[in-house]
Amino acid sequence: MTLRYGLIGAGMMGCEHARNLRLLDGVTLAAVADPDAAMRDACASISRAAGFAPAVYANHRALLDNADCDAFIIASPNDTHHEILADLLSAPSPKPALCEKPLCTTAADCRDIIARAAAAAAPVWVAMEYRYMPAVARALELARAGAVGAPRMMSVREHRFPFLKKVDDWNRFNRRTGGTLVEKCCHFWDLMRHALQSEPLRVYASAGVDVNHIDESYDGETPDIIDNAFVIVDFANGARGMLDLCMFAEGSYWQEVVSITGDAARVDACVPAPARFTRGEERAGEVVLSRRDGAVSTETAAVDADILRAGDHHGATYFQHVKFRDMLISGGAPEVNLTDGMQAVLVGEAAERSARLGEAVRVEAV
Repeated sequence: MTLRYGLIGAGMMGCEHARNLRLLDGVTLAAVADPDAAMRDACASISRAAGFAPAVYANHRALLDNADCDAFIIASPNDTHHEILADLLSAPSPKPALCEKPLCTTAADCRDIIARAAAAAAPVWVAMEYRYMPAVARALELARAGAVGAPRMMSVREHRFPFLKKVDDWNRFNRRTGGTLVEKCCHFWDLMRHALQSEPLRVYASAGVDVNHIDESYDGETPDIIDNAFVIVDFANGARGMLDLCMFAEGSYWQEVVSITGDAARVDACVPAPARFTRGEERAGEVVLSRRDGAVSTETAAVDADILRAGDHHGATYFQHVKFRDMLISGGAPEVNLTDGMQAVLVGEAAERSARLGEAVRVEAV
């Protein structure tokens, strides 16, 4: 049996999904939809080069009405996710979907999708690729196995390049992205919940729009997305997380460093930036376990070269797709479900509000 995928959204991330599908056994890309002709044609060309023969549609409704698909991938701009998911879940025979993060731009829209999904009985997997980066996945595994003791603190440092150009410049404005602390950082709130095994209670953010895009103008409007922030999250079990985000730090040796600290040790997952942004060679990630007795062990988190070339997430998109495909075959449940997606958006919304108000925000208030 060959699983037939329909791809909605043929931009940068959509093309990454298409490149990764060609590395999987037992799947084909049957259809591609995007309102931008150049993007959907480029994505279709990538797919045809892999031996797929996708039908091409100008919008998601035409794809849903006409394409014979077993599952869908939603990789369109953030502010379209709610409408597309609502249409998918209201279909006569709704099919499973892998929806790119964030699930929606607001927690209210996420709640609406959760309610619709309960009636539709079609699983929706929220694409949190960072869980599947080999170095991060190994650090999470070690923490779950008790290597750090009881996790009490978690920090994420992401120092990276600015947001890239997108069609219609949709990623330059909070109203379309949900804000940087939703759009980009939902990954990190998800990792914190996953590692600390607790729900967020309170968020404090200090953030600014200081360097990126401030000399740009779109129909007389200047971009308003945050480009640097410190964020602290308090969790119900007493643990706490911290994010150190800088979006104008090209050339950082490690793009992300994810640290989980317990009463026995700390584990650090170190992830390099994609080579095309550093103008260097691809490097392996590293996982460092530092114990309180002074012992230190280091593991290399290498990724196959073909998998690395398929995307910009250090192989995570491929490993996520393997698990999504296996869920389709086995009939299991998503590893990253709609509640996970909503909780990540909740923290991001609270962080965006906190940054504007200059005060801590309780998550329940969002």
